[in-house]
Amino acid sequence: MGRMSASPVSGTAAGVPFTALPPAVPAPAAAPLLVTWHMMDAPRTDAAFAAALPLVELPAWRVHLGMPWCGAREPAEGMSAAIARTRDNTVLGYLAPVVDQATEEFGGALAALRSRLPLDEGPISVVGGSLGGAVALNVLAAGDVPVRAAAVINAGIRARSVVDLVESATGRRQPVRPAAEEAADRLDFVARAGDITAGAGGAPLLVVSGELDYPALRRDAAELVSALRAHHARPAAVRLLRVPELAHPLAERPGVEPAPPLPAARVVGEALTAFFAPLLAAGEEPPHG
Repeated sequence: MGRMSASPVSGTAAGVPFTALPPAVPAPAAAPLLVTWHMMDAPRTDAAFAAALPLVELPAWRVHLGMPWCGAREPAEGMSAAIARTRDNTVLGYLAPVVDQATEEFGGALAALRSRLPLDEGPISVVGGSLGGAVALNVLAAGDVPVRAAAVINAGIRARSVVDLVESATGRRQPVRPAAEEAADRLDFVARAGDITAGAGGAPLLVVSGELDYPALRRDAAELVSALRAHHARPAAVRLLRVPELAHPLAERPGVEPAPPLPAARVVGEALTAFFAPLLAAGEEPPHG
């Protein structure tokens, strides 16, 4: 089979904006699906994330879903203003609503994508960056969709770590609220490592951590890998990749419009390609180590 056009396909799936890239390498008529959720930092739209991580060598449809509060669904006041307005209640005002909405709307979006694109019926692969990483981990923990493999990049692994960053930036402590504590427990994916490995069904997992990311998020990434390995039937299938020169964002801010990948994003893209390609092409596990 010849090479397919890599022209993006954009639209909405059950109300969720998306940018989809068809396989640019020989692939069956019905190809595997890799779904991503972008950052709330740059790149913070589905189109910008698709440009930052095109993953053109993968024999799969790469469908980049738009996160709530971003792009076409940005609040009237603007995303930055909406987030700033929640800084006295980051968990209940921002983190939980965004992650919960993205998780809840995924099932309908996936069904719509399967009806629209030439996708196979096999397990999907998932990728998430920053708060989109929390969505990917939440989807894995739910266990509603068979998963081939998953990767997260500079992920929001613990809601309390994000709150600590906000408090440090604002110089203000947030009040302790029982409902916020409950939601933060639910959005602590180190504590939920058993749910993730069970929901992923033994799928390989890659945790990418920029060496210039926030120290708390780097610690969370290392602790998530340790916790996942403790629960995984094949601990070596869980990998931690530290990327030099990678700060938190994957693109220049504000990261709304598509732009050529930055050097550090290219490194991440190459790592994701090496991780996913063997699984997608031949059903093999990616190399470990």
